[in-house]
Amino acid sequence: MQIYLPFIASALYLAVLFVPTRLRTLGAILSALAWLVHGVTLWGSVFASDALRVGFAVMLSSALWVTVSVYLVENRNFSLEGLKFLLLPPVALATVLPAAFPGTLISLDGKTTMFPWHFAVALLAYGTLTIAAFHALIMTLQDKHLHRLRAKPLSPRLNQIVDNLPPLMKMEKILFRLISLGFILLTLTVLSGVVFSEQVLGVAFKWDHKTILSLFSWLLFAVLLAGRHWRGWRGKTVLSFTLSGFLTLLLAYVGSRFVLEVLLHRSLA
Repeated sequence: MQIYLPFIASALYLAVLFVPTRLRTLGAILSALAWLVHGVTLWGSVFASDALRVGFAVMLSSALWVTVSVYLVENRNFSLEGLKFLLLPPVALATVLPAAFPGTLISLDGKTTMFPWHFAVALLAYGTLTIAAFHALIMTLQDKHLHRLRAKPLSPRLNQIVDNLPPLMKMEKILFRLISLGFILLTLTVLSGVVFSEQVLGVAFKWDHKTILSLFSWLLFAVLLAGRHWRGWRGKTVLSFTLSGFLTLLLAYVGSRFVLEVLLHRSLA
């Protein structure tokens, strides 16, 4: 049964896309069911007896599962139905990716108890900043919609998506709430990776591409939050920093493991 669960979760995610906006309760139920099946799938594949499965596909799927968690919570407080058309297709794909790229099992024997916590906090940070990136993308669409001439309207489908979103000011407020939470979690991830590198990860701290990109992503989000607080940054500047910080983080974690596993065929153990 475990082998079919990722495909069931993926199909449920895709089914949510075809639920009309007026049937929001049905969409919420299907989304929650897909999220639960996805979570059960991850639990069975990531956690083994005294071992943890690590790989680009597993990390991407896990991070997007956290992203869906944040989306489900935020969608209850605000109407973010339009976000599902950007979010759920890549989530559906990522759900089945571990079946093709299972990653590597890393034994927990001899490792400190901080290792699973470091892994969990990193996924929370990555997932929260991922939903922030999707949120920034939908805000870009919303901003273009507001500034587009009536002579050149968006397609009826896109108009419907944008019209069902909260006002842009409210969307920006939600975005900074997500970024602030993600930044705190990313800070904890970086600190645990730097200060406790040898104990947590089993290797001495080193300046590799993953470390440099992670720190650069942290710096971008730090500058963004400082600019927002001290200079009142808004609009395109905020969206550019958000997407740049997310893409840098994507390269640091998922990108590096994708290169190792898929292109170089090297084990992570």
